[in-house]
Amino acid sequence: MNQSKELVSEIEKNIILLLNKLKDNHLLIKSLKSKLKELESTNFSFIQEINLLKQKNKSLSVANSLLGSDENKSETKEKINSLIKDIDMCINQLGSSF
Repeated sequence: MNQSKELVSEIEKNIILLLNKLKDNHLLIKSLKSKLKELESTNFSFIQEINLLKQKNKSLSVANSLLGSDENKSETKEKINSLIKDIDMCINQLGSSF
């Protein structure tokens, strides 16, 4: 009988330990989920900032080419030619509508 009481006591102790570990794991998971949301938000902000900086860099490259810089000159010429084609197409459409 005494041996069964000890066994039950040992089982209870193990159950309490497991429940405490479960609680700790639950708190850890909650904390990690919160941190993940925070990092995802930060990552999204960085992606937006990178895209904005890429646009600014491209605009600055075009502006430098227009100001006489040799860098990106062919890209600027292509952009200007594309704009001229678009304007010509608009003019043609306007002329054919009259």
